[in-house]
Amino acid sequence: MTKSIGILTAGGDSPGLNAAIRGVGKAAINVYGWNVIGFQNGFRGLLENRFITLDSMALAGILTQGGTILGTSRDKPDKMLVGGKVMDMTDAMVETYQKNQLDALICLGGGGTAKNAHKLSKKGLNVICLPKTIDNDIEGTDVSFGFDTACGIATEAIDRLHSTAHSHHRIIVVETMGHNTGWLALAAGTGGGADVILIPEIPYDIEAVAEAIRARSRKGRHFSIVAVSEGAMSRETANRLSRAERKVEKARSEAARRRAEAEVAAIEAERVGNTSRLTRELEERTGLESRVTILGYVQRGGAPSAADRLLATRIGTAAVDYIERGEFGIMVAARGETTVGVPLKEVVGRRKLVPLDHEWVTSARRVGVCLGDVPPL
Repeated sequence: MTKSIGILTAGGDSPGLNAAIRGVGKAAINVYGWNVIGFQNGFRGLLENRFITLDSMALAGILTQGGTILGTSRDKPDKMLVGGKVMDMTDAMVETYQKNQLDALICLGGGGTAKNAHKLSKKGLNVICLPKTIDNDIEGTDVSFGFDTACGIATEAIDRLHSTAHSHHRIIVVETMGHNTGWLALAAGTGGGADVILIPEIPYDIEAVAEAIRARSRKGRHFSIVAVSEGAMSRETANRLSRAERKVEKARSEAARRRAEAEVAAIEAERVGNTSRLTRELEERTGLESRVTILGYVQRGGAPSAADRLLATRIGTAAVDYIERGEFGIMVAARGETTVGVPLKEVVGRRKLVPLDHEWVTSARRVGVCLGDVPPL
């Protein structure tokens, strides 16, 4: 009997989504002769049963396209806004799955998508996830598609900013995405020759950063490039946040828990705009004119790199084989030159942080990059 599978893309858009859709669709059609449909705008499309047929014609020419032909959203199955109310629509999505007589549902997304897919899996749906995010912070996979493209864009931006920093004897602070993890800033900063790299995993001492820049000036290098993750924070802020989070964990009453959570939220709110404050403070401490460039969503746009096209195609085609073997409730992860099926329960609620002894960290230090904790050698 011919199988039917559904695909959806959820969360933020990312380069390589269309390549993954194409990989799934072409393998399903060419190898097994299955029917493939794509739900539009994430889990919202699954709820409303809005889909397009992904035949060979629909899949043609999308390999190089950025974004997703299916559209995406951040809607959560159990917290869906319907008729002005937030409701649990998981059972309605199960009905859509059954109505279309699907044998499997493939969800393309990051950590949040894996969490939502896991909920559907526990409802009895045959679900498989594919890891995408430019932050590269999904647990269980060596790399997620979208990261290589974003890293290339950020690296090129740093390359281009070197000339203006050198010409005007300025500090140029470049903010990359990465609220909780520093993979993108670390990779692009190292690849782009940044003098300072600040990431969330290593809270920084502002004076250590300023001294690293002043040391460059004393050697006649009157400019510096600072690559910073949007979630990077000072030691002071990190300590305050850690204390507040411990209060939440130790709260013995609902009122105490709410107060502690409000304190955490207030500290998190302070982090918004932190890069601009950092830029002003570095100017004050070093006497060098400082400017900030926030790359923002440009890192998520455009055509995917060759590496992301290959990765997305690899795990997309592999997902079809997992369906054929009846392996569900998994994320198809990249491990070296092969793929493995990681149970979703091992992915949900976890985040892949940059280890402090990671080779990228060590390499950055050895070429003289200041990571904010101590002045460079």
